[in-house]
Amino acid sequence: MRIGFDAKRAAQNRTGLGNYSRFIIRILSEQFADNSYHLFVPKPHRMPYLSEIPTLKRLFLHFPPKGIWSKMRSIWRVWGMTKDIQAEGINLFHGLSNELPLNIGTPEERKASQGKQRCKYVVTIHDLIFIHTPQYYHWIDRKIYNYKFRRACQCADRVIAVSEYTKQEIMRYYHTPEDKIDVVYQGCDPVFAQDIDMDKLDKVKDKYQLPDDFVLYVGSIEERKNLMLIAKAMNLVAKEEEANTKKGTKLENCIHVVAVGRRTPYVDEVQAYLQQQDIEHLFHFYHQVPYEDLPAFYKLASSFAYPSRIEGFGIPLLEAITSGIPAIGCTGSCLEEAGGPDCIYVDPDDEQAMANAILSTCNDEQLRQKMISRGKDYAQRFSDKLLSQDLMKVYDKVMEEA
Repeated sequence: MRIGFDAKRAAQNRTGLGNYSRFIIRILSEQFADNSYHLFVPKPHRMPYLSEIPTLKRLFLHFPPKGIWSKMRSIWRVWGMTKDIQAEGINLFHGLSNELPLNIGTPEERKASQGKQRCKYVVTIHDLIFIHTPQYYHWIDRKIYNYKFRRACQCADRVIAVSEYTKQEIMRYYHTPEDKIDVVYQGCDPVFAQDIDMDKLDKVKDKYQLPDDFVLYVGSIEERKNLMLIAKAMNLVAKEEEANTKKGTKLENCIHVVAVGRRTPYVDEVQAYLQQQDIEHLFHFYHQVPYEDLPAFYKLASSFAYPSRIEGFGIPLLEAITSGIPAIGCTGSCLEEAGGPDCIYVDPDDEQAMANAILSTCNDEQLRQKMISRGKDYAQRFSDKLLSQDLMKVYDKVMEEA
């Protein structure tokens, strides 16, 4: 089978949609090597991350043809690419990041005009957060996203949702039939499951001057991700540590927080609160951590907290349990699907519950070991082999349809 991908995000994006795109391309090209895989890339001079795909030499890259499309690469991706997909004889095209070319027509229209030889189209929808929480997005962006996502769901032969939660959102907002949607989870990089030698861990700890005992947060530091909940929880933790010190029963270590992620103006809001409460010394912000150092951050952490109010899936939580550390998430969206039943989940506005969870996952060794063991077991369901098989079942289902 000749399988095509919209590879813009795989080529250009470091996190999020880029990681997902590279993950899908990698596992399919490794597990199902008999197919040929074709990456449609709008900007040949901007491909900094494709080299991270180990099988890249066996993949076929396609760029906008010379002439007008080479000067209008963004328009080529949503319009001109369709002709190239057909010219390359692609059997199935997968839009990996919520959208498909706008001129492909509906499945019924393609069937009427092209018959059985038509290309089949699949799209992955990651989340509809811009509808659910519009306050986090500019109105123009919301309009564009809504049109593209809705159109993709209408024109795709099948829709892939990255979680059951996202599936329900697609059905709710776009009225896509349930039998048109398949849930196929995203996995995480196998590097997070691998052991790291002590020399590497010591080097990373020294390089970033990491504390001995810390709770890790990974993700963009923006309002929706709700890092303020951890800040407020740590204020309660600090007060408890102070009270225990006065009683002569000081906790074993002073717990810190290490936050790794893209900086936004929300960081200033969090830092202002920390300064007001005189606990800024307990927080350490890192905005430019190379990907190759990130697994060591997880291994060095005592526990992990991901207080996001809403997600499409929640990869950092999966990375945490895969790395072998206790993890804390928030209720309200899909994080239970990513972390499994043995993580601790708290209300996104309950700082006392978050404080209790932080203290438990850092100091209760029996609880820690149970969460670590069961978390690793749960993470096995997101293996490359299983997820690639799930994805190929969707492809086969599409190709079998008349």
